[in-house]
Amino acid sequence: MASNTAEKLSGLSIGDDWASSCPNLRKNLSLLSPNEVELAKMLLDVGQNHLFGHWPEPGVDDGRKREFFNQVVRLNSSYPGGLVSYIQNARKLLADSKASKNPYDGFTPSVPSGDVLSFGDDNFFRLEEAGIREVRNAAFVLVAGGLGERLGYKGIKLALPAETTTGKCFLQHYIESILALQEASYKCVEGQDRTLIPLVIMTSDDTNAPTLELLESNSYFGMKPTQVKLLKQEKVACLDDNNARLALDINDKYKIQTKPHGHGDVHALLYSSGLLDQWKNAGVKWVLFFQDTNGLLFKAIPASLGVSATKGYNVNSLAVPRKAKEAIGGITKLTHADGRTMVINVEYNQLDPLLRATGHADGDVNCETGFSPYPGNINQLILELEPYIEELKKTRGAIAEFVNPKYKDASKTSFKSSTRLECMMQDYPKTLPPSAKVGFTVIDTWLAYAPVKNNPEDAAKVPKGNPYHSATSGEMAIYRANSLILRKAGVQIADPEIDVFNGQEVEVWPRITWSPRWAVSFSDVKNKVNENCSITQKSTMVINGRNVLLDGLTLDGSLIVNAINEAEVKVAGSIRNKGWILKHADHKDDSLPEEIRMRGFKIEKIEQLEMNYTEPGKFCLSS
Repeated sequence: MASNTAEKLSGLSIGDDWASSCPNLRKNLSLLSPNEVELAKMLLDVGQNHLFGHWPEPGVDDGRKREFFNQVVRLNSSYPGGLVSYIQNARKLLADSKASKNPYDGFTPSVPSGDVLSFGDDNFFRLEEAGIREVRNAAFVLVAGGLGERLGYKGIKLALPAETTTGKCFLQHYIESILALQEASYKCVEGQDRTLIPLVIMTSDDTNAPTLELLESNSYFGMKPTQVKLLKQEKVACLDDNNARLALDINDKYKIQTKPHGHGDVHALLYSSGLLDQWKNAGVKWVLFFQDTNGLLFKAIPASLGVSATKGYNVNSLAVPRKAKEAIGGITKLTHADGRTMVINVEYNQLDPLLRATGHADGDVNCETGFSPYPGNINQLILELEPYIEELKKTRGAIAEFVNPKYKDASKTSFKSSTRLECMMQDYPKTLPPSAKVGFTVIDTWLAYAPVKNNPEDAAKVPKGNPYHSATSGEMAIYRANSLILRKAGVQIADPEIDVFNGQEVEVWPRITWSPRWAVSFSDVKNKVNENCSITQKSTMVINGRNVLLDGLTLDGSLIVNAINEAEVKVAGSIRNKGWILKHADHKDDSLPEEIRMRGFKIEKIEQLEMNYTEPGKFCLSS
């Protein structure tokens, strides 16, 4: 590169004062492009001279120096406002942290208004119907930036089996659920043009390639490739001290240490992608955000979207009943002394002291319902698109951040290790004006919430009675929900047995699963079963077909029905066999697959009746 490159920049010369404070950088200015010189000046202006403190003479590691600036370009372009804003925000938040400033100082908490649904009543039916009609006008955003290492799984979490009777992974379940909702919504508006429901998946450097491979190797699980868009999240720079000096990698002086910024980045990614305006022009009205390992969520989507549509919520946070002091954030209305209000998630470790500090002597306690009046946030959001776009025009998708440094001692002057700013998707309402219509929808936990986020060792340490949130409990929750839904529809379902897997005591219900095309709503289930059916506790039933009717079925064993959409199958009579049994497995047994070890059991298939219907027509399966 020409030696006078830097000299030609906006009247700057090599001897200008801005570079004189960093001699090692000054020696290397001739290597830099005009854009890199501007980036170097920016870094010096915000006190990052140390980044260049060990740079050698030109001709040594010149390629590595160029790699450094390539990283700076990425970090600068991926954060709203660039690195200058990141460092300024960090200094303010670190100063607040050092001063132990209460982020809710001046706010008084109160119970917000929202909608509490009762599964299966007339209102629930009406809301499900409204949601299914409306879902053709929705887009789904899956926040899936993580690997399964924390769970004891080497792959991406989306590739984990949601349950082991079918082995379908979470991503397949989610896509099949969206396709089934899409088809159900079409039926409500026959004669109108059919539009495809978009799906965005937020990935990371770690998960982007494996997610794409999972989709492509499985033909997108039935979706058209044009329906699916991957948006890759970048990491943010780590911070070495309270002055927000960027941390260098301890093994590489030409690399800034980075860590994930949090799932709140999804808003900035959507804004910068241009997708939101495309969706608006295509008639999309709603954006539904969800996370990567909750196998129950789509059972709650229709009714929750129905709430948003009928109440006109700009923001609808999905929630579950929450026990006081339970380790899950509480949805709370906060009113500031200056009159500002917002409805927002307050983390459980902040809610109780906030209540005590504002006149609630007992803090977070259960009310007459047996639950806290502050419902538990499950990080699933439904946003109205147009107000969302208008808000992002102001913020560019930037979400209120927090920092959580681990200090070496009480002086709070140095960190045990580098830290970074973080943000959460559910904090989006913090920037909304008071006129925004923000509400929540409370759904029964058994129907809506069974995340898989703890490994066996951590789950086994959870106090008895609290949710394990493990692969074991997540799978058992799916069987429980399906059993309770069928029981509500009139099917006689045997009570569960108690067993212990990986040190976790769980209820073992009949292993009942069905594909989303069989039923995406409780109304679908009611229409496809008669009350004169019964299923024993040891039984397994897998339904994979749109038009499978249960009429007088008595099941004591294992039944698998696979049918094409054009085949109508009536299942009746008594079916008995030795079935499938759950065999205990040790999560420390390295000879077993990870998917089995993390659950603590495997399915031993002794005997089953499996019927496959591959031709159109009407069929009857009976004993």
